[in-house]
Amino acid sequence: MELAKDCLDLGIYTDRYEDMRRFYVDELGLVYEELLKVGRGVHQHRLSLNGAVLKLNSSREPLADTPTNFRGFDIGTETRAPAELHDPDGTAVNLVPGTSVSVHWASSDPGRLVDLLVRGFGAVEHSRGLLAIGRTLIALETGGGPVGPLRSRGLRYLTVQIHDVRLEHHRLMTSGWREVTAPVRLGDTAFVSFVSDPDGSMVEVSQRASLTGPLP
Repeated sequence: MELAKDCLDLGIYTDRYEDMRRFYVDELGLVYEELLKVGRGVHQHRLSLNGAVLKLNSSREPLADTPTNFRGFDIGTETRAPAELHDPDGTAVNLVPGTSVSVHWASSDPGRLVDLLVRGFGAVEHSRGLLAIGRTLIALETGGGPVGPLRSRGLRYLTVQIHDVRLEHHRLMTSGWREVTAPVRLGDTAFVSFVSDPDGSMVEVSQRASLTGPLP
């Protein structure tokens, strides 16, 4: 898979946006980039995250706390002391030395997840229990299981930016990933689809015009 951006974006859903903004922007110092109105009562607030985007999807409707296998993430920083924190919705956010972002992904079958990430997204082994997709690290954990609905509090999905969603979505279906939503065009902005692993952990596959040029 040819990446259009060398790091993955992180998607969080929340119904406590003001508290989350204070944590990520005021306390951690992430830079606010833009607001996208994505429909169905959700505003997506996009924050800069070491070259990636942290998407705070603010829901107008109340959300539930349901299981997610994305247990948290580490933010590499060269200006802050190491710290183990939690955002207002309970997602673990660790400050660590460096400049990378690491996502902690639990699975009911980590070996199977490794195979899916390697065959589907070209992940490479960084070290034992740690994969890399571009500059983003995936820290594999045991103990995962079925997850709750996408629109629940917490870290719910990752986004991979690529050059041809329709082609890659079809290939992912032959690589063991499950279809959640088929590719759909969002105006002149992007083509997107969603796939999941057998536990239901979701990855958004995105072809964004700002990265790849005008959409076909």
